[in-house]
Amino acid sequence: MTFVQRHAYRIGTSFAAFLWPFFAKRRRLSMDNILKCGITDDRQEAKRIAKKAWCHLAGHVMEALCVPGVVNASNWREHLDFGSADPDAVRLLLDTPDVPILLVSGHHGVWEAATNILSFARPMIAIARTMNNRFVADWMRNHHFRGPVTVVDKKNGITKAVLEKWERDRAAMTILMDQHDSKGAMLEFMGRKAKTTTSAARLAIRSGRPVVVGSFVRIAPYRYRLVGGAPLAFPKDANREFAAQLLNDRIAEAVRQYPEQYLWAHRRWRYD
Repeated sequence: MTFVQRHAYRIGTSFAAFLWPFFAKRRRLSMDNILKCGITDDRQEAKRIAKKAWCHLAGHVMEALCVPGVVNASNWREHLDFGSADPDAVRLLLDTPDVPILLVSGHHGVWEAATNILSFARPMIAIARTMNNRFVADWMRNHHFRGPVTVVDKKNGITKAVLEKWERDRAAMTILMDQHDSKGAMLEFMGRKAKTTTSAARLAIRSGRPVVVGSFVRIAPYRYRLVGGAPLAFPKDANREFAAQLLNDRIAEAVRQYPEQYLWAHRRWRYD
């Protein structure tokens, strides 16, 4: 590995640590979220977790940008740790490429790096906010995601064409469902009410496809652990809000295990 590849995470975290004192509003928001979610009741510990999470975001982005130069078709399994993961979830992700699946997570762990690495196991479709800058978006598409990864702008929704591609390619449809959705259902997340998208739940119910819920968290340089329970499946007559709440609860479980790798600085909760 090059010097930058070896130290990418540290470069990112160091830069974020330097900027941390200048973002007072984000510091207060992060600490408030951590305390209200019951991660800790100690303000100093909340401050430590908030800073660690802020730095992790920058470190993860830097390391994710280097993943294509470090992880390849011959070594990608060496970078994933499934030792404590549910065997059925692992089997769905890696060893059943003929079954389209849903992969539901939040802004937790290493969502960017994981998408890149999992594309060696099966095609990936990521529902995400695309970059506003056309040149950055083009660079990300041509250089960051090297494998069969299709990024769908969340503003356009999950169209019929996207669903057809999902079924045809037997892909993993990845959805981060912990962002504020003004048109979503008011559900509980981390013990607090938040507007929540039900798109993942609706798709799981309508398609009958299995859902893997959880996160990949960073445990070492370019080494990531799957945290989450057994796959879920919903019948056609399932209540979409009940299903979405179950997905929320699964994500929350992963966040509580590794709170230092969650994006506490975003405005997930706006009604308390």
